[in-house]
Amino acid sequence: RSNPYQANLLRDGVRRYLQLPADQTVLILHAKVAQKSYGNEKRFFCPPPCVYLSGPGWKLKQEQIKARDVGEAGFQVCGYMGLDSMGSSLMETQKLSFEEQPDEKGFSCAKALYISDTDKRKHFRLVLKLFFSNGQEIGTFHSKLIKVISKPSQKKQSLKNTDLCISSGSKVSLFNRLRSQTVSTRYLSVEGGAFIASARQWAAFTLHLAEECCTRSEFPLREGYIRYGSVVQLVCTATGVTLPPLIIRKVMKQYAMLDVDEPISQLHKCAFQFQGSDHMYLCLSTEKVIQFQASPCPKEANRELLNDGSCWTIISTETVEYTFSESLACIREPVSPVPLIATLQLTGGGDVAMLEVQGEYFHTHLKVWFGDVEAETMYRSPKSLVCVVPDVSAFGSDWRWLRYPITVPLLLIRDDGLIYSSSFTFTYTPEQSCIPGQQVLSDAPEDSDKLLDSIHQEFTRTNFHLFMQS
Repeated sequence: RSNPYQANLLRDGVRRYLQLPADQTVLILHAKVAQKSYGNEKRFFCPPPCVYLSGPGWKLKQEQIKARDVGEAGFQVCGYMGLDSMGSSLMETQKLSFEEQPDEKGFSCAKALYISDTDKRKHFRLVLKLFFSNGQEIGTFHSKLIKVISKPSQKKQSLKNTDLCISSGSKVSLFNRLRSQTVSTRYLSVEGGAFIASARQWAAFTLHLAEECCTRSEFPLREGYIRYGSVVQLVCTATGVTLPPLIIRKVMKQYAMLDVDEPISQLHKCAFQFQGSDHMYLCLSTEKVIQFQASPCPKEANRELLNDGSCWTIISTETVEYTFSESLACIREPVSPVPLIATLQLTGGGDVAMLEVQGEYFHTHLKVWFGDVEAETMYRSPKSLVCVVPDVSAFGSDWRWLRYPITVPLLLIRDDGLIYSSSFTFTYTPEQSCIPGQQVLSDAPEDSDKLLDSIHQEFTRTNFHLFMQS
């Protein structure tokens, strides 16, 4: 544990943070697979890896730097992105310049990254290094694993090769190239609640298998891998905006194939037919998303002729989010490695409850906090921390009279006061056991109802079931 004086200071700071969180979030979006380049050809990653900076903590930190370094423009964020084996040379990475968007998020993307045929790896990660323009390092952040492929598979995909198949509930990106020209690439995106085709930014969409008969407002979801001919629903992960139910079709030489039901593979050409429509397909026109009516093929009833704007390339995407807050102290050390919590596992109960926190990037300088209460924490490995669950009395209330479950946020805090928030919470729920003949409690609250009074008179011991939720 921290020493008592430091713990009290930290607890006061955590209380202020919980009242007014000043988080800084780094969000990295990237494709799940990357096509290898051969010879002098450079096949840039498509869609390009994107970085979003959000949260009120960025402006707070910038104001602190600006006040400390008077007259210097040291509050702008810049960065470099490259592959994880490139080394430290900035010549081998791409510089990122962030621009502020209407929603006050900072945005940048790395359009010129590629992997050459001299790199023999089957998987790699992207590395993002962020700095303030006064030279102060913010931290280093990694993407999830990216699989290297030589080219899109032309064979009928086997469900055994799950790396290349696309499952229901996974995230995808859709892009379009007119006449196969790279400069004409447009990405399906959402802006102002409407679907658009953007040359700069792309959105990740959750692709759901839906029932054959479904509506736009309510659609029952199904599990499994996406196959051509399936009814699907595209939902923007950032905004929740959704398209009507669509039938996904395989595209061959600008024809939609109506009788193909094989699994969909990465970087396949596909088309999206509006369910129940008269041959209408999702199509882009410059920066607008419209409906295009396909022409039936007179010689082959199983084909429909499309235009260029109706032929999309599909690829799975990944998202990784790092959140931290420097609000408790003026920290000059990098914030990385930023721990990521994946799951929680509870063992024991009552006074001996232990919680294992599982994830990535853990280290010995981290403590687990339940709201504003520090837990005794033991470092097990970079993927595991174990802590003793604090007794409920540590939260400072008369828990003998607890009526409702109490939920507290789960935090990881570094020795120097750097806070790493998470999407996980921890819930204490009262469960009371009976011992016959127990005397009536004399300190019952006057405003408690008779039923609760009788219950408290009969119960002498309070145990707490602990629930975790994301």
